[in-house]
Amino acid sequence: MTIQSRLSALTEAQMDDAQRAVLKDILSGPRGNLDGPFLAWIHSPQLADHAQRLGAFCRYGTRLELRLSELAILFTAAWWQSQAEWQIHEPIARQAGVSDAVIEALRRQATPEFEHEDERLIYRLGESLYRQRRVDDALYRQAVEAFGEPAVVELVGVFGYYALVAMTLNVFAVRRYTDAPLPFAEP
Repeated sequence: MTIQSRLSALTEAQMDDAQRAVLKDILSGPRGNLDGPFLAWIHSPQLADHAQRLGAFCRYGTRLELRLSELAILFTAAWWQSQAEWQIHEPIARQAGVSDAVIEALRRQATPEFEHEDERLIYRLGESLYRQRRVDDALYRQAVEAFGEPAVVELVGVFGYYALVAMTLNVFAVRRYTDAPLPFAEP
C-alpha cells in the first residue's frame, strides 16, 4: 500500500544519526514500519523517539482489551476525520471485535447502537472528553467501576495520543492510497 504526504521525502541516506537511531527503534519494534505519523515525526527525531515509545504503550501495553482501545482510536479518527488513522485502524478494530454497525456509525459520526456496555462507556468517555473537554463525576465513577482507575488513566492516554496522531496525519496530509474511497469527505 502506498503512503504519501506533503512532507519532503526523507531517505535513510539523508537522515542524521539521531534519525537513523529512532528509525531503527521503530522498525525493530512491534510496528515494524515507518507508517502513519512516523513519516512526519522522523523529521524531528526527539519527537519521534518519545512519540513512538508512548504510541507503542498506548497501542500494545494498556490494560484495555484491544477491542476497546481500537474503539477509542476509531472514535478519535472519526472526530478528527483523519483519513490515514481510520484506514490503518478500521481493519484492526474489526478484527478485534468491533462490530460493522458500530464502525459504520462512527465513520458517519453518528451515535452507534452498542451491543456491549463497555463499548458504550468508551464512546461516552470520548464524546465527553472531546465535546466538553471534561468528564463529569458520574461518568468518571462508572468508568473506574468498569475498568479500574489505572485503565481509565491509560484510556485518556489513548485518546490523547491518537488525537496527536490524527492532527499530525491531517496537517501533513498523510494518505494510504488504495482502491477504496477515503472514509471521510475532504473539507
